Amino acid sequence: MDSEIQLISDGDGLVATGDPTAVKEFLVSMGLWSSSKDLGQRLKPVLGVGAVVAQEGSEIAANSSRWLKMTKESAHLVNKSGLRKSSKTGLLTGVVRGSKGGQIGTFVEFVKGPSSLLNPVMLSGVAGVMAQAAMQQSMAEVTAYLARIDEKVDDVLGKVDDTVRKDLPGARAVIGRAMTMREHMGRVTDDSWSTVQGVPEMIAGVQGYALLQLEVIAKKMEGKTKIGGLAKAAKESKRGVEGWLAVLAECFQLQDAFDVLELGRALDKSPEERDACRLGLKADRQNRLEVISRSTESLLARMGVAVGTANAKVLLHPAPSRAVVDSSNQVATGVLDFRRLFGIESGHQPWKPRRWKDAAVEALDKARPAAAGIAVVSVAITLKVLQDRGEES
Repeated sequence: MDSEIQLISDGDGLVATGDPTAVKEFLVSMGLWSSSKDLGQRLKPVLGVGAVVAQEGSEIAANSSRWLKMTKESAHLVNKSGLRKSSKTGLLTGVVRGSKGGQIGTFVEFVKGPSSLLNPVMLSGVAGVMAQAAMQQSMAEVTAYLARIDEKVDDVLGKVDDTVRKDLPGARAVIGRAMTMREHMGRVTDDSWSTVQGVPEMIAGVQGYALLQLEVIAKKMEGKTKIGGLAKAAKESKRGVEGWLAVLAECFQLQDAFDVLELGRALDKSPEERDACRLGLKADRQNRLEVISRSTESLLARMGVAVGTANAKVLLHPAPSRAVVDSSNQVATGVLDFRRLFGIESGHQPWKPRRWKDAAVEALDKARPAAAGIAVVSVAITLKVLQDRGEES
């Protein structure tokens, strides 16, 4: 017998809810079961708010609700399901009828009556929980990123201004306490909320400082004209860029945690207030990502200028020129890894070092019209000597 499965997407994630067996078969058939997470415990508080929806919420709670991060696979499922977008909430919602084996059957029109997550009152609460799930998933990914690059944020901050140095650890401490209390008490208390309200300002200050440091590094490389200084700056930039990207990553992680708490407060309010809070936080996060995108894109562009300078000097300085290109590519790899962490696309391709042979041939071609015979031979001999010296250095 076919079963109806309700689907909700907010652009960052997807929720599938319905009979537990039907939902599992459905997601398994799509290859998405292993990446889905149970939202049952998180939904219970918002489904039971108010006497009017308590009975309906208890019926829905008996179903299975699974959340997935929006990926190419889950986005394909959303498109295939024919969900419809609400201009008011920004949510894609609808119901599909799963056929035998969990495959998508026919698309069913919206169901907004009892026992439906598409009930407008419940939908705002579910959307808030979905947003929290997406933020917490991002927080976990940042933790994995910091472990992968093995960069200690406090070590980076230890060399900067006292105010900046204390702000991030301070924000980390109060946010950590509030998240722990939320986990144990099931909600964000007035006491916890009062301790974290100043955190966004602290985070913004550290983030601004980190962005400034990336700009300083970029300008330092871009401004070097002598190959020796450029090679040194390129080598030193790897550690500096990676460190400040780590600081930016933790700033995003802490802001996400704060937003989880703020959404938790909003879940006790009216559907209109819930939606307004969720959409506002989403817009703010997108604005911050755009700032990061522009900054890292500018960093890559300026490093590209430095690579161009180095390649232009490869004829007389082959070894340091190659070193600049290699160091710049290592930095770019770290920058692109950071951008992927936050879903920022990039068309950047690795820089290629200019071959000494190509530079030599070009130099000879330019020399031929101005001289002939022995002059050409003299140039060739001189270039060969310079090449040998460069390879030895």
